Amino acid sequence: MSQQSVLYDVPGPRQRRITLISSVVATVVLLIGAYFLIYRPLDENGQFSMELWGPLIDPSHENFSLVWQRIGTGFRNTLTAAALAIVSSLVVGTLLALLRIQLKSLAQRRFTGFATPLAYLLRGLSAVLSAVTRVCVEVFRGLPVVITIFFVGRGFPEFGITMDTLWYLVIGLTIYNSVVIGEILRSGMEGLPGGQREAAAAIGLSPLQTTWMILLPQAFRIMLPALISQLVVVLKDTSLGFIISYEETLTIAEQIIGSLDNPIQVYFVIAVLFIVINYSLSKLAQYVQHRLARGRKTAGTPAQNPPPAALTAQAESTGSI
Repeated sequence: MSQQSVLYDVPGPRQRRITLISSVVATVVLLIGAYFLIYRPLDENGQFSMELWGPLIDPSHENFSLVWQRIGTGFRNTLTAAALAIVSSLVVGTLLALLRIQLKSLAQRRFTGFATPLAYLLRGLSAVLSAVTRVCVEVFRGLPVVITIFFVGRGFPEFGITMDTLWYLVIGLTIYNSVVIGEILRSGMEGLPGGQREAAAAIGLSPLQTTWMILLPQAFRIMLPALISQLVVVLKDTSLGFIISYEETLTIAEQIIGSLDNPIQVYFVIAVLFIVINYSLSKLAQYVQHRLARGRKTAGTPAQNPPPAALTAQAESTGSI
């Protein structure tokens, strides 16, 4: 049976021709607009001259090797900060999600096995800790990440905590993104069917074991697209390191622009490099997601029928009885 959409009718030949013609016309209009509004003004101002593009695309240019050496240093610093921030954000965010789930579970317990004053004390303590963690989550999630990085980079030295600029950036990114990742994982675990918790309790698993062994792995698989999107945000947010004088890609790009006076060309190249890296990260996430989905399908397939030799042996043993 052919599958048809329940939301709209399948377009016929006439509608497909209209769609094709409209797409061609829109593409032509966009190309004409880009030519007159982008290409011609840039060309008239000499933005396509080799004097400006040479240091970036001409290996024979005297500044080519130096420019790309500096860009490579910037991207190395960017990827280092991004990798450290991604790992720390995932670890802290996972622990935060586990903590919030456990505190919510404790707040709902009656503590019937304890004395009445102690039971009330434990319930009140659980509610207070749950409220404190929720306030911290809302505060750090509501702050712009640039402010978080600024206060870490400028505030820590005021308290005598001095370290490399890289770690100020990593800590600032971790504070913000771990809270977001923690909320992603928490919502993923709370969105799972309640029967799974009941089944885990029926076989004797504690709430922490249920969360760690059953709910958290499923939440990672379900929320993987949102997690990957947030990890891409971490990579892009490393460009905010300029406010604490960290030599990441955009900071070095500004230094190159100050020497060569070609901002359009330098920022264009940097943008292309960022797009390639982010696209590669997105494709890697899709690959991991497909592998996980295929693994679940393989694990859920029924056992294969016994081979003919086993069937023959079974038949012979049955006939001999």
